[in-house]
Amino acid sequence: MSGANDISRRGFLVGSATAGASLALMQGCSLTDSQDRGDNTFAQPLVHEPPVRLPDLNPARWIWYPSQRCLQNTFVLFRRNVSLVGKPKKATGWISADSRYLLTVNGKRIQWGPSPCDPRWLEADPLDLTGALVAGENVIGATVLFYGVGEGTWPAGKPGFLFRLEIEYADGRVETVISDEEWRAHLCRAWPPGHYKRDFCRTLQEEFDARLYPYGWDMAEFKPDQDWLAAMPLQCSPNDPPVCASYPDYLHGFHGESDACELRARSTALLKEHMVPASELAESLWLTWKRPPQEYFEFGVPAAFDVDRSPAFTEGGPGKWHVQLDGRRGAVLTFELAEQVIGWPGFAIEAAEGTVIELLVHEAHDVGGPPLLNTHWNSWSRFVCREGVNHFETFDFESVRWLQLHIHGDPGKVTVSDIHVRRRIFPWPHPVSVQVDEPELQRLIGATVNTVNNSCQETCVDGMARERQQYSGDCGHQLHALHLAFGETTLSRRFITTFSQGQAPDGYFLDCWPAYDRLARMMERTVGLAGWGPLIDHGVGFNFDCWYHYLYTGNLKDLDEPYPRLLRFFDYLTTICDERGLLKVEGLGIPCVWIDHVAYQKQHHKQCAFNLYAAAMLQHPLPAICRAFGDKQRAERAEAFGRGLLAAAVKAFWSREHRTFVVNLPWLAKEEDIRLCDRSLATAILFDQCPDGQTDVSLRALVDCPKNMGFSYPANANWRLWALGKMGRADVILKDLRERWATMDSVLLNNTLQEDWKVTADSGSQWSHCPVSPLFVLYMTIAGIRPLEPGFGRCEIRPQLADLRELSLTARTVRGPVEFSSKGLKGDRKMTISLPPWIAGELVLPDAERVELEPTAAAVTGQRRYRLPSGKTVKLHLRTT
Repeated sequence: MSGANDISRRGFLVGSATAGASLALMQGCSLTDSQDRGDNTFAQPLVHEPPVRLPDLNPARWIWYPSQRCLQNTFVLFRRNVSLVGKPKKATGWISADSRYLLTVNGKRIQWGPSPCDPRWLEADPLDLTGALVAGENVIGATVLFYGVGEGTWPAGKPGFLFRLEIEYADGRVETVISDEEWRAHLCRAWPPGHYKRDFCRTLQEEFDARLYPYGWDMAEFKPDQDWLAAMPLQCSPNDPPVCASYPDYLHGFHGESDACELRARSTALLKEHMVPASELAESLWLTWKRPPQEYFEFGVPAAFDVDRSPAFTEGGPGKWHVQLDGRRGAVLTFELAEQVIGWPGFAIEAAEGTVIELLVHEAHDVGGPPLLNTHWNSWSRFVCREGVNHFETFDFESVRWLQLHIHGDPGKVTVSDIHVRRRIFPWPHPVSVQVDEPELQRLIGATVNTVNNSCQETCVDGMARERQQYSGDCGHQLHALHLAFGETTLSRRFITTFSQGQAPDGYFLDCWPAYDRLARMMERTVGLAGWGPLIDHGVGFNFDCWYHYLYTGNLKDLDEPYPRLLRFFDYLTTICDERGLLKVEGLGIPCVWIDHVAYQKQHHKQCAFNLYAAAMLQHPLPAICRAFGDKQRAERAEAFGRGLLAAAVKAFWSREHRTFVVNLPWLAKEEDIRLCDRSLATAILFDQCPDGQTDVSLRALVDCPKNMGFSYPANANWRLWALGKMGRADVILKDLRERWATMDSVLLNNTLQEDWKVTADSGSQWSHCPVSPLFVLYMTIAGIRPLEPGFGRCEIRPQLADLRELSLTARTVRGPVEFSSKGLKGDRKMTISLPPWIAGELVLPDAERVELEPTAAAVTGQRRYRLPSGKTVKLHLRTT
């Protein structure tokens, strides 16, 4: 372990930066006790809660509807009567399903799950029904959807439902309720079995007919009829996932072996749910259909309707709208929410039997634009009314800023109300605490926090509207925000575990896992029918993700599962070098290299950035992890290979004439102008890859952003910002945040961060994606808070406030909060830093700034390092910073 700590002291992103020095003025500082506690950083060892392990779930059985095959998008209702002699003292247990379940007790919604999983390591969710069960008759109900075909949250699997509940009475008696043939199963045709898929990354195109739904089925007074069959036990251990069952996957032929699979306990907290009402009715209109609406929604037939933009409603009181259908036209009501959220949209409607409603959702819409919101990946669900009042809510969650109802049917009056989204959000252990004195920047921070709420729930994904898939690389940067701003470690642990499970036999990672996309791409790439395959560069980024998780938490045990897979990936990299000793970016077969999709004009231009990136991985995070595991030989092999890649990259792409990396240098004879890319330049600065430390030209390009420099899309923008911070150019970072980020349409309209620098409404643009660098860059680069060794036992604080007048924030470390505040401008800045008792801090200031703190180890040229006392509050008055 000492080897890992020694390496980590080189810094979070390879050391501190140089900064200009001016007058050397000694400034006063004061110390106060934040609490009456000691100053020994290591007196309190970290205690890591191990992941919960499932007990033996026998004699519970996996069950399903009696059948020999299961169609895609099949819903089965499972019902169990439970008679209790008294109110239970405790009722806890486990539940799981493939693919999704909604649990109710006595008709009350309890929870929805499970999390997206690799089918070989499906998770079971914990149950606590203590408050839901009553003395007397109870009914436990589960609505279970089997996707059957892959999507962004489900790569594969077989159907099944599992339940085990232990009920304890006050007198000590214990009863157990298990899933077995005592449960009754109903094939619910309110959702037609075998219904078509919505989109490449979304399976459920929901169509629900209330006339076919057995309302009240999860209440004690309901009397099941002949359509409620005894559940069929599956031939599968309850501690294995149902992919191991003998029940056939007739569509794909998937099957798991028990010795290679395991049902696991849920590894993160259950999400919280709360209602978010629509803020207003924004628009209404009429559609006269020239083709059947069903045909339009199935096939997107053009010119299917004419539009009449006269109002389609009358006010019915607060939160109520009346529509008078004429039997010929469809009424369209479009509602908006105050901000973009993730959850289950719903509404209430009083209408005649057979009235049809398409519920459409969208991230962005211009009033007066397309009459239907069907411009965003077929994001609609259909509901058919029974007579009277109907309460509808989608079964699967959506990404919503705009919610639209298209209502059509026989003539008659319709009343719409209760337009809402049942929002789902992770129960963060701490609120984000960041305050700045500029309203535009504060709004940007709020939008970034809301974006994290949308993208980090059970998996850490790119965007919830289109894919809902977990990536490393550009999406893995979100882990910095989880640790520093929210103090959340379990989501990060789940990320490195579940992403690592998606690894091809050759050793490359599937890059979005657990998800369907890359399974399909591998098939398509095999026969040359797809442009993208598994992204090798995301495997490089995943090494960084694992190292950062260890650095933030100090919990090496969390890397036990990913570590052997990191080694296999390293071995794979050694097999894809070209004759120049460079990793290839073309002709790779199934996988490919992405790096970024907007910063490069040609695929071969990515070779420079990819090799610098891989060289950095091989010389920094991977050998550090190897040494933490005591694997010195692997560490040295990785470092040697990394040195070779760097040397080859310098030889191929370093221009002595231009004194920077030129991404098309080998092809300049055929290409007219030199091309740079922000990713290569940032990587070279961050990891000291420029020959003889010649960084001036690269830095100037990152500052000026010339036209011949490829500029990465937002989720990759942090590399440039980090490099600017290392070189002391926080002024450029803040200018970027103010002018490029805070002015984003998504920030101003949706309280989110968009996928691309330019987005449009009523399109496929994603308005809530994962580019959350404004939040973590404030922590890591502006306040400059970074761990120097695993577990935050030592940290560095290198503040660079530039012209930011006020900043206060709290970094939520595993050893307690690090509190930072600054007021004033350069020449008269007052700064306060508080450390918990178990963190030893080092303050990095420009050489010209002198403070009354104990100097520590020698700093790089132009800097001074001071010891920050543990368990103390330090107040500084800075004159040159």
